[in-house]
Amino acid sequence: MSDAARAHHTGRCLCGAISYEVRAPLRALSFCHCSICRRQHSHVGAYASAERDAFVVHDPQGALRWYRSSHDVQRGFCGTCGSGLFFDRATEREREVTAGSLDAPTGVRVESHIWVGSKGDYYEIPDDGLARFEEEPE
Repeated sequence: MSDAARAHHTGRCLCGAISYEVRAPLRALSFCHCSICRRQHSHVGAYASAERDAFVVHDPQGALRWYRSSHDVQRGFCGTCGSGLFFDRATEREREVTAGSLDAPTGVRVESHIWVGSKGDYYEIPDDGLARFEEEPE
């Protein structure tokens, strides 16, 4: 069984105020090049996803904050250290988690680049053989 197919993953924010478990396999990772992700992450976003009810968040200090970045999307982050953790679209059954917040080994592999038509003008996307989508895939 690959690491990604494991049914349990863990992660946390930089300061450790928030940790989480994902009690399900994570789906392949996407690099998001949209302007909102670039502003939030200071570059591209990198997200893996699982069913929303597979997430267990440990937040004893109440540090988790949510920011509504668009009509149906909110982003979860640590109010203490600012680490981005979650991407949650109200219309989806899945929640996405930032790849950088996952504890190693993640076992997750990158599958695609999304919103490449919105990428920043300061970088090029390498010819890495990954699927590319001008807009977010369905």
